[in-house]
Amino acid sequence: MKVVILAGGKGTRILEYTKSIPKPMVKIGSKPILEHIINYYMKYGFKDFLIAGGYKYSIIKSYFKKKKISANIRVIDTGLETLTGSRLLKLKNILDDTFMLTYGDGLSNVNLKKLLKFHRSNKKKITITAVHPPARFGELEIKNKLVTKFEEKPQLQKGWINGGFFVIEPEFLNFVGKKNVMLERSPLLKAVKTKNLSAFKHNGFWFCMDTLRDKKVLDKMIKDKKSPWIK
Repeated sequence: MKVVILAGGKGTRILEYTKSIPKPMVKIGSKPILEHIINYYMKYGFKDFLIAGGYKYSIIKSYFKKKKISANIRVIDTGLETLTGSRLLKLKNILDDTFMLTYGDGLSNVNLKKLLKFHRSNKKKITITAVHPPARFGELEIKNKLVTKFEEKPQLQKGWINGGFFVIEPEFLNFVGKKNVMLERSPLLKAVKTKNLSAFKHNGFWFCMDTLRDKKVLDKMIKDKKSPWIK
């Protein structure tokens, strides 16, 4: 089964690095976050990867050409200004069966086997992994002006957001259309309207590297040997 990784954005919120390299090549510990993602999928037996590149994609291509990884990794230029939905559509000719999809900047310990089983049992065109976002600031519990609990950046438990880690049927690509669109806009809205979007709830670890601050959080997890995505 193919795994598509969206890795073509400009990463403007972490310019400290992306002036010279694409965001998925920013290192967490000693490896690019993209390599962490690939390694995670490989632990579940996935070995066929399509990296949908764009911004500075040649750096990604060069890296994996030199790197010895026991997997089939193809880096494809899907355009500098192409949005996520249209980036995926550009791979339509080689996505002829059920495939996995994720972003090139998110890490999780989601059980990919259970995710795939859930998708197959629900028989929808697309399954999304729903996660609880991490809080950006410490959380306080206050009673009678007294702090009774303080938790530094906990995982919020109230709402659900799109955590990536999709399973998709090729027919879903018909929802993208000819305009340059984000996956998260009209394609997913069409899936909702036609009752073709199911959600796999993941209560465990999930983290997206948007900023330098986020990178430092992930670096510390590696340093402290508390990185849930590394088995």
